[in-house]
Amino acid sequence: MPPRPFAVPRRTFTGLAAGFFATHGFGSRAAEGPSEKLNVAVVGIGGQGAANLKGVANQNIVALCDVDEKRAGKAFEQHPRAQRFSDFRRMFDTLDKQIDAVVISTPDHTHFHPAWWAMERGKHVYLEKPLAHEVEEVRRLTEAARAKKLATQLGSQRHTLPGLRAGVEFVRSGAFGTVKEVHSWITSGRGMPKPLGEPGPVPANLDWDLWLGPLSERRYQPGLAPYDWRFWWEFGTGESGNWGCHILDIPAWALELGHPVRVSGSGPVPDPERTPTSFATRLDYPERQAATGATLPPVSLHWYQGRPPVLDKLGIDQPRADGKQPSKTKNTLFIGTEGMLMCGFDDWLLIKDGKPVDAKPPQTLPPSPGFHREWLDACRGGIPATCAFDYTGPLTESVLLANIAYRVQGEFAWDATAMKSSRDDANALLRREYRKGWEV
Repeated sequence: MPPRPFAVPRRTFTGLAAGFFATHGFGSRAAEGPSEKLNVAVVGIGGQGAANLKGVANQNIVALCDVDEKRAGKAFEQHPRAQRFSDFRRMFDTLDKQIDAVVISTPDHTHFHPAWWAMERGKHVYLEKPLAHEVEEVRRLTEAARAKKLATQLGSQRHTLPGLRAGVEFVRSGAFGTVKEVHSWITSGRGMPKPLGEPGPVPANLDWDLWLGPLSERRYQPGLAPYDWRFWWEFGTGESGNWGCHILDIPAWALELGHPVRVSGSGPVPDPERTPTSFATRLDYPERQAATGATLPPVSLHWYQGRPPVLDKLGIDQPRADGKQPSKTKNTLFIGTEGMLMCGFDDWLLIKDGKPVDAKPPQTLPPSPGFHREWLDACRGGIPATCAFDYTGPLTESVLLANIAYRVQGEFAWDATAMKSSRDDANALLRREYRKGWEV
């Protein structure tokens, strides 16, 4: 690997994530006055970037950066006082001392570099999910944020939704016993896009070289920018990267999961270039200590793209009165010693003795002041945001390891401390080399 200008000693997060849950609360400061506004730079301002810009628009937006002038046009118009850039490196060189915090919403393959540039300069970071494209990149960002005491937040915005929070509260209350098995899924069949067309001229509004960022040079081909990169392994992480950090947030938060110790995957024969339309994976987590001090048992977490077989096996996915199946409104099934819970972002279904139970969650979690507000308060010295990297780093690593297990079509033990698996082919997918000029 290329030399690193800033390195942090590697260590496991297996107990660290549990410690984070002890302060996994919400900001409580009063609304900020004009003198407390942060100077914020935003990298990637089309698509989800526009939504994130809106979430911090009440701050001083000092810089806007995007490689696509057309997609960035509306944001440029809405913030005429912000300086405009296409290259985030030039943005930092120009405005380093004026920037307090950075919001990054670029394609997966360019998450790491602007975040690393920002952290090296002591900037707080809000970063879209997944945290990075490679496991090693995730670990480096997580450790750097802790070492430099920076406020971070991963863009798992659904963390504040009522169904997700209800699931966490039901599990922690012990309402259906002890949980040792969880099944989570995304029913999307997206993936395996059509082959790319012939190379052609780069659109006038797009800086293709900057869009590629750290990847090897290649001619422009339609079908990647601005969105379908998501389903090509070189650029994206498939529906796992797209939805995993949202959906697996439910069991990770509820069960205080850290790093898995074993991962397995199966599904259709992997395509070397394109992400699948379906797969099945399993992540095994060890016994761990909860924030309360209690010892939590080992957990097997199953993650699917597609309908999970367990729903048919247990016969709990019968159509409701409105004709919809629970699996269409929910995405996670907790199996406890005294019942089961199906939940999603906005709904839940508690099952005991094979029958639905009319129950409400205990509502022990404090309300959020707003997902972006949590991070802004943390930037000003408040408590950590709920999706800070100490929590979402291990979560993102789990998502990426599930992808790797599918791609190698097998099982491996995972040593989080050494950041190494028991299989060489899996280890080869933990990191990537960067082209000249992008080494960090």
